[in-house]
Amino acid sequence: MGSSSNTEAMDTDAPSLSITVERNPSQARLQQLGIKSWPKWGCPPGKFPVKFDAQQTCYFLRGKIKAYIKGSNECVEIGAGDLVIFPKGISCTWDVSVAVDKHYKFDPS
Repeated sequence: MGSSSNTEAMDTDAPSLSITVERNPSQARLQQLGIKSWPKWGCPPGKFPVKFDAQQTCYFLRGKIKAYIKGSNECVEIGAGDLVIFPKGISCTWDVSVAVDKHYKFDPS
């Protein structure tokens, strides 16, 4: 079994989670993923915490954010044209400078 009740190990693992960004993926890749059939979500500029209870893959149609990963000094800049994977369990603060419009899907895990 992959779970552990050792909270010290869990705390150590948390900062190792990272956001994956693929800049300007090809139209063929977007079609292969079926992006256009995914639901859409958007938000206005602002700053707010986000926690992902499941892995989310999303494609940013517009917007610009800085995602500050909790428990690390890492900041990931995301904008229009980016294909992004937020892993299950990651917590971050989104600093949205340009309103976001994106397609997204939660991956079963």
